[in-house]
Amino acid sequence: MICDNNYRHNIKLCDDDFSGRMINGQAVNCVSGMRYGLCRMSFNGCEVIAVYNALVYLKKSRPIYEVARYMERFRMLIGIFGCSPYKIGKALEHFGVECSFSRKISDSGTFIVSFWTGRRFLSSIHTVFCIRTENSITVYNRYNNCPETKTYRNNEDIAEHKKIIAVYTIKGA
Repeated sequence: MICDNNYRHNIKLCDDDFSGRMINGQAVNCVSGMRYGLCRMSFNGCEVIAVYNALVYLKKSRPIYEVARYMERFRMLIGIFGCSPYKIGKALEHFGVECSFSRKISDSGTFIVSFWTGRRFLSSIHTVFCIRTENSITVYNRYNNCPETKTYRNNEDIAEHKKIIAVYTIKGA
């Protein structure tokens, strides 16, 4: 029931110009008003956005409201805490992306990483989509209120040295 209501709500907010573009700053663009579980995506939509960004990068773009609708089945505590970071791989596979799970960031080229934003179990988690180049790592949707990508030199800086929860290395990217 919540899923169907959110889906209808999200379709109304999503314009055609938005489709196929990477998302940064989940609280500063049209995705901020979309719903996931009981909350707005500006609060808990980072996992949905990370999967959406991966699909856009891989040229397998799907409307964000379709990605959110599929991922609603993996929401935690009715979506208050977003999506389970352990189910991101299942969502990627559903949309035709081959990936592998790890608890550490390797030197892979393209990946999604979930990490604690503060102390484990006492803070929230955040999930981002990353692309490694020869000299840096570009991170999409690193901060809730920043509409630009962030660039880092090494793996540890992505999560600001916080505990990594899950890493999904995207194969064939």
